[in-house]
Amino acid sequence: MREIPVTTLADALLRGIEQASFELGERERSALAAALEKEQSQTGRAILAELLENVEVAREERRPLCQDTGVAVVFLDVGQEVRLTGGDVTAAVQGAVAEGYRRFYLRKSMVAHPLARKNTGDNTPAIVHMRLTPGDRVRLRFAAKGGGCENMSRLAMLTPSAGREGVVEFVVRAAREAGGNPCPPVVVGVGLGGNFETCALLAKEALLRPLGEAAANPVDAELERELLDRINATGVGPMGLGGSVTALAVHVASHACHIAALPVAVNLDCHSHRHFETTL
Repeated sequence: MREIPVTTLADALLRGIEQASFELGERERSALAAALEKEQSQTGRAILAELLENVEVAREERRPLCQDTGVAVVFLDVGQEVRLTGGDVTAAVQGAVAEGYRRFYLRKSMVAHPLARKNTGDNTPAIVHMRLTPGDRVRLRFAAKGGGCENMSRLAMLTPSAGREGVVEFVVRAAREAGGNPCPPVVVGVGLGGNFETCALLAKEALLRPLGEAAANPVDAELERELLDRINATGVGPMGLGGSVTALAVHVASHACHIAALPVAVNLDCHSHRHFETTL
């Protein structure tokens, strides 16, 4: 049995919060640069150039990539042969989020109750997804999910008769109707199958795959290519002001489902695609 102190986990998350908030990943930066090369709209090109400049300023001056520093979403895949020691895991995660948002002067955006709207003051509670996996390692993933893109999420319980075309139409419509709200160019996470809650979680987790990496399932990979073409053909463009690049990538994750169901969920992420991953 391998032991990992919860303080080690908290320290790794703290580093991840800092990195994700100030440093856009190389895949994401390269995708924005490629979008600038192929964008046909003059306005769109000007916007993409400014987004790339923002990436450099954020990295050099250690300032947030976006003023909306997001809901802290944490995925923990804990190996069955790991023993986490020295305290409560969930408390350690929440403590690291509170410390990170305080130390790095990130905006605190969480309210304690959806109707009372009183700010918690430290951006907790984080949303934590924890599950057991084989092995003696802990896989930690963090995402800072802004409100503008998260609010454009959509989920539908389609009937099987809707088929592939029904899925495509739903996803493309979600991206088109979102317009400029999620600050495009976006990354599109699509959950397909499972049930109501699994479908939504698949869409969120799909966003954390390395940008542009095709799904392992060839059916999903082909669907990703079609969806990317169809979404970019909507003309929404950078920041919703028109253009040929509305999405940088589409990631599809699928799961078995009931014979009477065809669940599909869409979770959009903005051009500041802020995430971090490490294995302990």
